[in-house]
Amino acid sequence: MKNMANIGSHLSNDLILKYGKRSVSLREGDTVKIVRGAAKGKSGKVLNVDRGRSLVSVEGFTIAKADGTQKERWVRPSNLLITKLNLQDPWRRRKLGLGGVEEKEEVEELESQAEEEGIEGEDSDV
Repeated sequence: MKNMANIGSHLSNDLILKYGKRSVSLREGDTVKIVRGAAKGKSGKVLNVDRGRSLVSVEGFTIAKADGTQKERWVRPSNLLITKLNLQDPWRRRKLGLGGVEEKEEVEELESQAEEEGIEGEDSDV
């Protein structure tokens, strides 16, 4: 049986300051920015994480097939920068030190304030 890797990527600078961690495991629903390769600078949500092949599928990053159809293109997690975290998972919230349900409301409030101010971490430098 093949070892199932825990696939992680670096956080953007503002998320590093917010959570005190440099990298976390990627989850479906995270918003990432591609920092290497042909699609450098593009952003999108994580659609799939293939732990067996250690690859990630990003929304909007496709490749044209010979018959003209579009197919999702897989990216190595080392070429991604996480700009927004999906905090739906309680295990992940505990790992980030966000606690339980009572703190979930605080985090949602902070996220809504950040969205109102236009701070999403996409313009931060790497």
